[in-house]
Amino acid sequence: MTDEQKKKLEQKLWDIANTLRGKMNADEFRDYILGFIFYKYLSERLYLYANSILSEDDIVFSDIDETTDEGKAYLDAVAEAALDELGYFLKPSELFSAVAKRGSTAGNFILEDLAAILNNIERSTMGSESEDDFDDLFSDMDLTSNKLGRTEEAKNTLIAKVLTHLDEIDFELENIESDVLGDAYEYLIGQFASGAGKKAGEFYTPQEVSSILAKIVTTGKTRIKNVYDPTCGSGSLLLRVAKEVEVGDYNGQEMNRTTYNLARMNMILHGVHYRNFDLKQEDTLEHPQHEDKRFEAVVANPPFSAKWSSNPLLLNDDRYSQYGRLAPASKADFAFVQHMLHQLDDNGTMAVILPHGVLFRGAAEGHIREYIIKERNWLDAVIGLPANIFYGTSIPTCILVFKKCREHPEDILFVDASTCFEKAKNQNYLRPEDIAKIVDTYQDRVVEDKFSHRAKLSEVAENDYNLNIPRYVDTFEEEEPIDLTEVANQLKAGAAGMADLDAQIKGFCDELGIEAPL
Repeated sequence: MTDEQKKKLEQKLWDIANTLRGKMNADEFRDYILGFIFYKYLSERLYLYANSILSEDDIVFSDIDETTDEGKAYLDAVAEAALDELGYFLKPSELFSAVAKRGSTAGNFILEDLAAILNNIERSTMGSESEDDFDDLFSDMDLTSNKLGRTEEAKNTLIAKVLTHLDEIDFELENIESDVLGDAYEYLIGQFASGAGKKAGEFYTPQEVSSILAKIVTTGKTRIKNVYDPTCGSGSLLLRVAKEVEVGDYNGQEMNRTTYNLARMNMILHGVHYRNFDLKQEDTLEHPQHEDKRFEAVVANPPFSAKWSSNPLLLNDDRYSQYGRLAPASKADFAFVQHMLHQLDDNGTMAVILPHGVLFRGAAEGHIREYIIKERNWLDAVIGLPANIFYGTSIPTCILVFKKCREHPEDILFVDASTCFEKAKNQNYLRPEDIAKIVDTYQDRVVEDKFSHRAKLSEVAENDYNLNIPRYVDTFEEEEPIDLTEVANQLKAGAAGMADLDAQIKGFCDELGIEAPL
């Protein structure tokens, strides 16, 4: 797909999304448009799969008569195979294109049918391996909401219009080299994030930042056994890792129900088989769902300085017990770090985005930071990012990289990439060359004046384990010396010029017979 085709597709998708705007907030109509795209994807994927099974009998899935015994027999056979391979099933009459066609005919009411179909997709998985992955997947699509229209007829007209427009888009599912749908989905998620203010951080990490984390945790590898994100949001970070290397299993946890649904949809839309992802909805710090697993790659963009319980009983938890201290209740940043380190495998790499405060705050956080470096020597790099590159917050952030078995245990790499950005209208963004420089500096452990420094552990200890980047990377730019003699001559020349001007003004005033203002 060319850039021009991609832009046209993105514009068409955004135009369809705008049809739903009305009085909804961005995060509300997001749930509808992404839900409908997901329904269209499930329909097209099932249609192609069913036709591949029925091709031997020269039968097209959409032509099957659902009312005859023969038709029911074919549907039962397809359903059994589809549940095993795809994890769900739809009848021909329930396919997106069939519903869109019915809705495009004036007078046809499709809302009740559509609600039943979305429910049937979930019901089709009951008792199967994929049940957890489809459970309540469409729960955020309330087709009875008054925000869709004041009357049932108005709601029906709006939804029918959206389905008709979406039905006209070809997502090229038959082209295995194409990821039109995945790219479109990521585009829309990004668009909604940029318009959702503070709520955006709940479900989306900008692709440029995700790319840096993905490249770091996959350094030197072509395949990893598994990847884990304890605050997975829409799953964009997990999927970004798969753009760098082959990934075996995807694991994540997300507290927000709506965002959790979005992540599961995102996985399936990007072709991740239901057996290869394990996403859970729960509070990661209080109720971790993957404690018995260890991961080769761990990535995260946790909510910055979030509140948490900091319950003293958690000091008996294996994730926190060795440190002897818990992160403060007002700032859970290090609680996420401790949790992630617990889940990190011995051969793994962990990269986490955090606010700069974690680098220098004292008390319990200072104690935990010192333990990680002095007792464990797990911190591999500190990378300072530019300010204002995340949706909903302008604060500068950093990436901390951890390894339990470090190739360079004698030092810690510090990178000041705070100037690596281009300014856009509302926020800054990382250019491809910025991403490349940051990643290359990390991978090759490059030392560059005013950009990066390899600090010996003794140097970090001398700084009382304060990791504030300016302590290690000197970015001070010395100003050119001022020639005071030249400045004095310029002042004298200016004074002489003023004397001539004053004389001129006095002459004019004398001619006018008024007192000169000198």
